Amino acid sequence: MYVVAIGGSFMTQPKLPDDSQPIWFDEASIPTFQPLTEDQTVDVAIVGGGITGITAAYLLTQQGLNVALLEASTILNGTTGHTTAKITAQHGLIYDELINKQGYNPARMYYEAQTDALQLIEELVQNHQIDCHFEKQDAYLYSTSGEYKNKLEKEYQAYDHLNIKGNLENQIPFNVTIENALSMKNQAQFHPLKYLTHLVNLITQQGGKIYEQTTAVDVEDAHGSAVVVTREGFRIKANYVLACSHFPFYEGTGMYFTRMYASRAYALAVKAEKPYPGDYFLSVDQPDRSIRKSYLNGEEIYLIIGEGHKTGQGEGMMKHYKNLKRFCDKVFDENSYEILHRWSTQDLTTIDKIPYVGAISKKRQNVLIATGFRKWGMTNGTNAAQLMSDIVLGNLNPYEQLFSPSRFSADPSLKKFFVENLDVAKHLIKGKMEMPKTQIDDMNNDEGAVIRVNGERKGAYKDKEGNVYVVDTTCTHVGCELNWNESERTWDCPCHGSRFSYTGEVIEGPAETPLPQHDYKMLENFNFNKKESGY
Repeated sequence: MYVVAIGGSFMTQPKLPDDSQPIWFDEASIPTFQPLTEDQTVDVAIVGGGITGITAAYLLTQQGLNVALLEASTILNGTTGHTTAKITAQHGLIYDELINKQGYNPARMYYEAQTDALQLIEELVQNHQIDCHFEKQDAYLYSTSGEYKNKLEKEYQAYDHLNIKGNLENQIPFNVTIENALSMKNQAQFHPLKYLTHLVNLITQQGGKIYEQTTAVDVEDAHGSAVVVTREGFRIKANYVLACSHFPFYEGTGMYFTRMYASRAYALAVKAEKPYPGDYFLSVDQPDRSIRKSYLNGEEIYLIIGEGHKTGQGEGMMKHYKNLKRFCDKVFDENSYEILHRWSTQDLTTIDKIPYVGAISKKRQNVLIATGFRKWGMTNGTNAAQLMSDIVLGNLNPYEQLFSPSRFSADPSLKKFFVENLDVAKHLIKGKMEMPKTQIDDMNNDEGAVIRVNGERKGAYKDKEGNVYVVDTTCTHVGCELNWNESERTWDCPCHGSRFSYTGEVIEGPAETPLPQHDYKMLENFNFNKKESGY
């Protein structure tokens, strides 16, 4: 970044950071845990160390249950660690749609579930005096076009119908021309990792066990109990298994990969001369833009988020960060700002936009899943943890039927089901037909590309020192061809959202198996075993 002093103020020409890293890790002290090394028997086995798994573990250990939580990587390093951390029931244009497609009662219950989650977070922050920058804020949706102005007016009517407190307004405190804006009062925001790290400490104080670098791959039935099987062959027997791993690590017969799609969004952390005016804001037009306040090293900063798209689809992922930077140029007068961090996040959307929380199937009532939070994981994840805990404890929960994974209505779900799976088929065929022409010798340092080796499609990444990493680009889930994501240096699947590092390790499911690797040497003859292609 170049800084030029003009008349006592600073004019900056901000640059995007080279690497992707959320701000939340700068100030969070996250404990580490050892891998599982022996078989165990517990009351509840939880798979996934994000907000859902950790909140569920906290709630259950507080009730005296013996809980083991397994995390394939390190806790809080997945979707939760990459969140934008809004705690709100305002989930975009959702309530008018829910009323029209689901009815009044489901729409009202969805709102109440999110509000209950906000209240639970606030209670935990207050009761345990958690220092996590928890603040009440009003949330705003805003439109910049006539089409979305009308949609916001319909959403406002839905608010009124559902008795949701909000106002229709005509301006927001930023250099953005809008048609109208819709507020929802008394929402909140916080530092998610500071909050959840405190819960982790409370879990371990109550005797809960946490294991990192422990990948769960299957669930076996054991005469009424469920047994989680890890990649290393260890087993944890439990009365209940809670799959809180973003995409369910175990699908049973639910075929959840056909009932959801994955999408990504992008974020910039910005330090600006302009003081933050308060509240937070989300555009309903496309491409979407979101603005909220956060803190770093005791100073207020802006989080600028947006550019959502389906995972693995499109080219040149850095363009999304550049588009957000252009938005910053407009919002912050005279370019007086600095980009501190950039990162992206991924989430899953169900075919009716309501998460799946509950028994994985009617026949496996002791295996529970929580997925499909549609980028609103702070409330949906918290609510899912409460719902699953109530199921385990035998408590009644008013939202059990609303979020039941077994639901599948013909309208609109059936049509959406076919549309999404036709999209999968299109990308499956397209990837197989591509004929890449790039050669490794043509690649620059810090560049990735699809190449062809002995007639087979492979993926190569040349790092900043010139070392080359070659992997098979066939997704190990159902065989779609992966695309290179230069903004995160990953291989992403356009079909179901699996993501892999440039060395082949799984970053996001539903894939569980790493990509076959090949150590590239300039004069070595490539000879890949087709049986390892991941089909």
